[in-house]
Amino acid sequence: MRTSWRKKAADTAVAARPDLLERLAVQTADRVRAQLQRRLRIVTGVEGPFVETGGRRLLTFCSNDYLGLARDPRLIAAWKQAADVSGVGSGSAHLICGHRSEHAELEEALAEWTGRERALLFSTGYMANLGVMQALLQRGEPCVQDKLNHACLLDGAQLAGATLKRYPHADVEAAARQLHGDADACALLATDGVFSMDGDIAPLRELAELCSREGATLMVDDAHGLGVLGDDGAGSATEASLSEREVPVLMATLGKALGCSGAFVAGSASLIDGLIQFARTYIYTTAMPPALAAATHCAVTLARTENWRREKLQALIRRFRHGAQQLGLPLMPSRTAIQPLLLGDAQRAMDTSRALEAQGLLVVAIRPPTVPQGQARLRITLSAAHEEAHVDRLLDALASLPLTDATV
Repeated sequence: MRTSWRKKAADTAVAARPDLLERLAVQTADRVRAQLQRRLRIVTGVEGPFVETGGRRLLTFCSNDYLGLARDPRLIAAWKQAADVSGVGSGSAHLICGHRSEHAELEEALAEWTGRERALLFSTGYMANLGVMQALLQRGEPCVQDKLNHACLLDGAQLAGATLKRYPHADVEAAARQLHGDADACALLATDGVFSMDGDIAPLRELAELCSREGATLMVDDAHGLGVLGDDGAGSATEASLSEREVPVLMATLGKALGCSGAFVAGSASLIDGLIQFARTYIYTTAMPPALAAATHCAVTLARTENWRREKLQALIRRFRHGAQQLGLPLMPSRTAIQPLLLGDAQRAMDTSRALEAQGLLVVAIRPPTVPQGQARLRITLSAAHEEAHVDRLLDALASLPLTDATV
């Protein structure tokens, strides 16, 4: 039987079209050859700042559990109590029948803590930033961002179809030039509060003054500032004495200093009402488990009232920085829980991480493309769960390695 011309044409088209999975495999192989591949590590047990992995017990300096709340028995008890009443999953999106009393109470607590009129829960920080930008920005409108912003802020602007403009890190004058070029359009300036790979804090007051002059809206992603900065841990905007009027859009996550999971956006009632209507990552996803919301509410209370956690964390930061400076280590400027050692070469960062692991310490090497070429580093993070002896053990291990001649 002769093959029809239609089938021949279809076969030719299929044969000629590049295969997506093959292309992905080639890209993965390229990353493997460059020794930049990412790998999963299975953790089989956790006890304070220690983890069990690969049959070994390691002291971790790579967790974002800044206040040591993730395994607090009061959070666990709150989770269990709520799960006994409400079950595990919410069973639906917030706007259908998934919005429980636990969610509403957590939103009220977060709004009060951050000094905002209202707050809205999201399942993850990534979804929060995507949803906010998609709701606020229209195609072609300028979104001005710090070059070192988290990936989800960059992706959010692209998803919205905005014109993404990136200014050099913490350069307020450059940000002003970017905003001034689109003086007739609605504009959003977005920045991390604390930068996740460098650990430094954005010049928020100067950026707020710039946005006020230019009529732009300021958005702060305070994932790594909430719980850590400010008198009661309300974050970087509060530490800078910036109100809702000056920072109209505030996002923060619940899986770092609060030791739980999820995120929220806080601001005016009109902002939250608008997000409920137009933020697709809120509308079209299942609400977080009500038991998680209950545990997070407990974490908010503890973070606000147990100031000793922040005081201990700051003391550990000072101890580590003093010791690192005494050793002449290539420490980046940071007063937060994120204390990066800039080593430059990606292979050197990996070798150093492996050497520390051989001494029972888990410190992750951060390499391109997460950071720019030539800026590989060890991202050391400290927690109130650490003790002074833990910090001293890390410093002793670093002192045994050839790090003082790192090329920065």
